[in-house]
Parts: sequence; C-alpha cells; structure tokens
Amino acid sequence: QVQLAESGGGLVQAGGSLRLSCAVSRRTMENYGMGWFRQAPGKERETVATISFSGAQTYYADSAKGRFTISRDNDKNTLYLQMNSLKPEDTAVYYCAAAAFFTAQAMRRLTYPSGYWGQGTQVTVSS
Repeated sequence: QVQLAESGGGLVQAGGSLRLSCAVSRRTMENYGMGWFRQAPGKERETVATISFSGAQTYYADSAKGRFTISRDNDKNTLYLQMNSLKPEDTAVYYCAAAAFFTAQAMRRLTYPSGYWGQGTQVTVSS
C-alpha cells in the first residue's frame, strides 16, 4: 500500500508562485510513475504534469508548459510541483498520484481510482 500526502497549497495572488510537495509513505518511490492532477469546482479532474518512474520522461499539459515544473527526489520520497506565474484559472484542488512502473505518458492517462492518490491540497489564485 502506498500513501500520498500533499502539502504546500494556499492562497496566492496572480503572478505569484507556490511549490507543492507530495510525501510518499513507501520506503522507496523509485519504481513509481508520479503525477500531479487538479480539479476545479464543477470540472473534471485533469492532468497537470507527470514524471516517469525513472525520472527521465515528463509530460506537461498545455496549461502548465513554461510555468510549472515537476520533479522528484527519490532519496526523500517526495514529488514536487513548482508553479510560477500563477493565474486565477489555476485555482483547484491539486492531487498527486502514483502508479507502479508507469511512464510519463501512461501517468497522463491515469484516472481515479486507479493507482494511488493523495487527499489533495487547495490552491487559490486571486486576481
């Protein structure tokens, strides 16, 4: 069983930055593809960014390209999402997810409840 816990969300003004973290309970996360997803009120959950289990591949949604950076620190069992130049439309609950041996492209297509998911962290961007 893998447990994920997101942190780092909050309220920020447009143009600001936040860094989300996802702590993984498992002793090693190196065999897990990881990803960040978000869900805004009244909308479906969408993929934001993913990273392969090897860390060699990443995927970004068009809305995240050039502004967000996904990274992983396997030694710390932590996944990160650095978000810069935030916009009001980035307001959502952000979830991290994991799936064993998934590539970045496979993680892109992951849908709840497949894989492992955290409880989410709220990000609110004010205009």
